[in-house]
Amino acid sequence: MLVRRVPLVSASLLLALALAGCDSGTDAGSGAVSGPSVIAPGKPGEANRTLSAQDAAEQRADDDTPNSADVAYARKMIEHHAQALEMTELVPDRAASGDVKRLALRISAAQGPEIKAMEGWLTTHGQKTTGGTHTHTAMPGMATAAQLTALRAARGKAFDTLFLTLMITHHEGALTMAAEVKAQGNNIRVEEMADDVIAQQTSEITRMNGMR
Repeated sequence: MLVRRVPLVSASLLLALALAGCDSGTDAGSGAVSGPSVIAPGKPGEANRTLSAQDAAEQRADDDTPNSADVAYARKMIEHHAQALEMTELVPDRAASGDVKRLALRISAAQGPEIKAMEGWLTTHGQKTTGGTHTHTAMPGMATAAQLTALRAARGKAFDTLFLTLMITHHEGALTMAAEVKAQGNNIRVEEMADDVIAQQTSEITRMNGMR
Protein backbone atom coordinates (compact mmCIF):
# COMPACT_ATOMS: atom_id res chain seq x y z
CA MET A 1 0.00 0.00 0.00
CA LEU A 2 1.36 3.42 -0.89
CA VAL A 3 0.88 6.78 0.75
CA ARG A 4 -1.37 9.07 -1.28
CA ARG A 5 -0.85 12.78 -1.77
CA VAL A 6 -4.27 14.35 -2.01
CA PRO A 7 -4.27 17.60 -4.05
CA LEU A 8 -6.23 20.61 -2.86
CA VAL A 9 -9.32 21.13 -5.02
CA SER A 10 -11.46 24.27 -4.90
CA ALA A 11 -15.18 24.06 -4.24
CA SER A 12 -15.94 25.49 -7.66
CA LEU A 13 -13.86 22.85 -9.37
CA LEU A 14 -15.55 20.09 -7.40
CA LEU A 15 -18.92 21.44 -8.49
CA ALA A 16 -17.80 21.55 -12.10
CA LEU A 17 -16.61 17.96 -11.95
CA ALA A 18 -19.89 16.86 -10.40
CA LEU A 19 -21.92 18.59 -13.10
CA ALA A 20 -19.77 17.05 -15.79
CA GLY A 21 -20.49 13.59 -14.36
CA CYS A 22 -16.81 12.70 -13.97
CA ASP A 23 -16.01 9.21 -12.72
CA SER A 24 -13.23 9.24 -10.06
CA GLY A 25 -12.55 5.53 -10.36
CA THR A 26 -11.88 4.94 -14.06
CA ASP A 27 -11.53 6.86 -17.30
CA ALA A 28 -14.69 6.54 -19.39
CA GLY A 29 -14.54 3.60 -21.71
CA SER A 30 -10.88 2.79 -20.98
CA GLY A 31 -10.99 1.01 -17.61
CA ALA A 32 -7.88 2.96 -16.59
CA VAL A 33 -7.39 3.88 -12.94
CA SER A 34 -7.53 7.63 -12.31
CA GLY A 35 -6.88 9.58 -9.15
CA PRO A 36 -4.18 11.53 -7.31
CA SER A 37 -0.50 10.73 -7.61
CA VAL A 38 1.16 8.54 -5.00
CA ILE A 39 4.60 8.45 -3.39
CA ALA A 40 6.36 5.12 -3.89
CA PRO A 41 9.28 4.30 -1.54
CA GLY A 42 12.39 3.55 -3.60
CA LYS A 43 14.31 0.32 -3.63
CA PRO A 44 17.15 0.12 -1.09
CA GLY A 45 19.55 2.99 -1.82
CA GLU A 46 17.15 4.72 -4.22
CA ALA A 47 15.03 7.86 -3.75
CA ASN A 48 11.25 7.83 -3.50
CA ARG A 49 9.24 8.28 -6.71
CA THR A 50 5.98 9.96 -7.62
CA LEU A 51 3.69 7.72 -9.67
CA SER A 52 0.32 8.21 -11.27
CA ALA A 53 -2.52 6.20 -9.77
CA GLN A 54 -2.51 3.97 -12.86
CA ASP A 55 1.25 3.30 -12.68
CA ALA A 56 1.06 2.61 -8.95
CA ALA A 57 -1.75 0.10 -9.41
CA GLU A 58 0.12 -1.69 -12.18
CA GLN A 59 3.37 -1.77 -10.22
CA ARG A 60 1.68 -3.18 -7.13
CA ALA A 61 -0.04 -5.86 -9.19
CA ASP A 62 3.01 -6.93 -11.19
CA ASP A 63 6.06 -6.32 -9.00
CA ASP A 64 6.70 -7.09 -5.34
CA THR A 65 10.39 -6.17 -5.42
CA PRO A 66 11.46 -5.26 -1.86
CA ASN A 67 11.78 -1.56 -1.21
CA SER A 68 13.62 0.30 1.53
CA ALA A 69 10.67 -0.01 3.94
CA ASP A 70 10.69 -3.81 3.60
CA VAL A 71 14.43 -4.08 4.27
CA ALA A 72 14.33 -1.66 7.21
CA TYR A 73 11.43 -3.55 8.77
CA ALA A 74 13.19 -6.91 8.62
CA ARG A 75 16.40 -5.53 10.10
CA LYS A 76 14.64 -3.66 12.89
CA MET A 77 12.31 -6.53 13.74
CA ILE A 78 15.27 -8.89 14.12
CA GLU A 79 16.63 -6.59 16.84
CA HIS A 80 13.19 -6.07 18.33
CA HIS A 81 12.58 -9.81 18.62
CA ALA A 82 16.10 -10.33 20.01
CA GLN A 83 15.30 -8.09 22.95
CA ALA A 84 12.08 -10.00 23.61
CA LEU A 85 14.11 -13.22 23.76
CA GLU A 86 16.57 -11.54 26.11
CA MET A 87 13.68 -10.74 28.42
CA THR A 88 12.13 -14.21 28.26
CA GLU A 89 15.46 -15.81 29.16
CA LEU A 90 15.19 -14.14 32.58
CA VAL A 91 11.84 -15.74 33.37
CA PRO A 92 12.70 -19.30 34.53
CA ASP A 93 14.91 -18.17 37.43
CA ARG A 94 12.92 -15.10 38.48
CA ALA A 95 9.19 -15.48 37.79
CA ALA A 96 6.72 -16.66 40.42
CA SER A 97 3.75 -17.18 38.12
CA GLY A 98 3.35 -20.36 36.13
CA ASP A 99 1.32 -18.38 33.60
CA VAL A 100 4.21 -15.97 33.07
CA LYS A 101 6.59 -18.88 32.59
CA ARG A 102 4.32 -20.49 30.01
CA LEU A 103 3.89 -17.16 28.24
CA ALA A 104 7.66 -16.73 28.03
CA LEU A 105 8.00 -20.17 26.44
CA ARG A 106 5.30 -19.26 23.92
CA ILE A 107 7.05 -15.99 22.99
CA SER A 108 10.42 -17.70 22.61
CA ALA A 109 8.95 -20.48 20.48
CA ALA A 110 7.39 -17.94 18.09
CA GLN A 111 10.00 -15.22 17.85
CA GLY A 112 13.12 -17.38 17.52
CA PRO A 113 11.95 -18.88 14.20
CA GLU A 114 10.68 -15.47 13.06
CA ILE A 115 14.18 -14.05 13.47
CA LYS A 116 15.56 -16.88 11.33
CA ALA A 117 12.89 -16.28 8.69
CA MET A 118 13.67 -12.58 8.45
CA GLU A 119 17.42 -13.22 8.33
CA GLY A 120 16.83 -15.72 5.53
CA TRP A 121 14.64 -13.25 3.63
CA LEU A 122 17.31 -10.54 3.82
CA THR A 123 20.02 -12.93 2.67
CA THR A 124 17.89 -14.16 -0.23
CA HIS A 125 17.46 -10.58 -1.42
CA GLY A 126 21.15 -9.74 -1.11
CA GLN A 127 20.79 -7.61 2.02
CA LYS A 128 22.82 -7.58 5.22
CA THR A 129 20.95 -8.70 8.32
CA THR A 130 22.13 -5.62 10.22
CA GLY A 131 22.59 -2.02 9.19
CA GLY A 132 20.82 1.28 8.84
CA THR A 133 20.82 4.33 11.08
CA HIS A 134 18.16 3.26 13.57
CA THR A 135 18.90 2.81 17.28
CA HIS A 136 17.28 0.66 19.95
CA THR A 137 15.56 3.67 21.49
CA ALA A 138 14.20 4.75 18.10
CA MET A 139 12.23 1.53 17.71
CA PRO A 140 8.77 1.61 19.32
CA GLY A 141 8.32 -0.53 22.41
CA MET A 142 11.99 -1.23 23.12
CA ALA A 143 12.90 -1.44 26.81
CA THR A 144 15.62 0.93 27.98
CA ALA A 145 18.87 -0.23 29.54
CA ALA A 146 17.59 0.95 32.94
CA GLN A 147 14.37 -1.03 32.55
CA LEU A 148 16.27 -4.19 31.64
CA THR A 149 18.54 -3.71 34.66
CA ALA A 150 15.48 -3.41 36.89
CA LEU A 151 13.97 -6.53 35.34
CA ARG A 152 17.15 -8.54 35.99
CA ALA A 153 17.15 -7.42 39.61
CA ALA A 154 13.49 -8.24 40.26
CA ARG A 155 12.24 -11.52 41.72
CA GLY A 156 8.90 -13.20 42.29
CA LYS A 157 5.69 -11.20 41.92
CA ALA A 158 7.63 -7.95 41.36
CA PHE A 159 9.36 -9.58 38.41
CA ASP A 160 6.09 -10.87 36.99
CA THR A 161 4.50 -7.42 37.12
CA LEU A 162 7.46 -5.65 35.52
CA PHE A 163 7.90 -8.35 32.88
CA LEU A 164 4.27 -8.10 31.79
CA THR A 165 4.39 -4.30 31.71
CA LEU A 166 7.52 -4.21 29.58
CA MET A 167 6.44 -7.03 27.28
CA ILE A 168 3.03 -5.48 26.59
CA THR A 169 4.75 -2.24 25.60
CA HIS A 170 7.24 -4.24 23.53
CA HIS A 171 4.46 -6.07 21.68
CA GLU A 172 2.57 -2.83 21.05
CA GLY A 173 5.72 -1.44 19.44
CA ALA A 174 5.93 -4.49 17.18
CA LEU A 175 2.33 -3.90 16.09
CA THR A 176 3.21 -0.31 15.18
CA MET A 177 6.17 -1.45 13.08
CA ALA A 178 4.12 -4.14 11.35
CA ALA A 179 1.36 -1.67 10.48
CA GLU A 180 3.92 0.76 9.05
CA VAL A 181 5.50 -1.78 6.72
CA LYS A 182 2.08 -2.93 5.54
CA ALA A 183 1.40 0.67 4.52
CA GLN A 184 4.82 1.46 3.05
CA GLY A 185 6.37 -1.84 1.92
CA ASN A 186 6.03 -3.62 -1.41
CA ASN A 187 7.07 -7.23 -0.82
CA ILE A 188 4.39 -9.87 -0.35
CA ARG A 189 6.51 -12.08 1.92
CA VAL A 190 7.28 -9.17 4.27
CA GLU A 191 3.58 -8.33 4.36
CA GLU A 192 2.84 -11.94 5.32
CA MET A 193 5.44 -11.82 8.11
CA ALA A 194 3.94 -8.57 9.36
CA ASP A 195 0.49 -10.17 9.36
CA ASP A 196 1.86 -13.04 11.46
CA VAL A 197 3.33 -10.58 13.96
CA ILE A 198 0.03 -8.71 14.22
CA ALA A 199 -2.00 -11.88 14.76
CA GLN A 200 0.38 -13.48 17.27
CA GLN A 201 1.22 -10.43 19.34
CA THR A 202 -2.31 -9.04 19.46
CA SER A 203 -3.38 -12.35 20.99
CA GLU A 204 -0.51 -12.26 23.47
CA ILE A 205 -1.27 -8.66 24.52
CA THR A 206 -4.82 -9.74 25.36
CA ARG A 207 -3.46 -12.67 27.34
CA MET A 208 -0.96 -10.53 29.24
CA ASN A 209 -3.53 -7.87 30.11
CA GLY A 210 -5.63 -10.62 31.68
CA MET A 211 -2.66 -11.75 33.80
CA ARG A 212 -1.93 -8.39 35.43
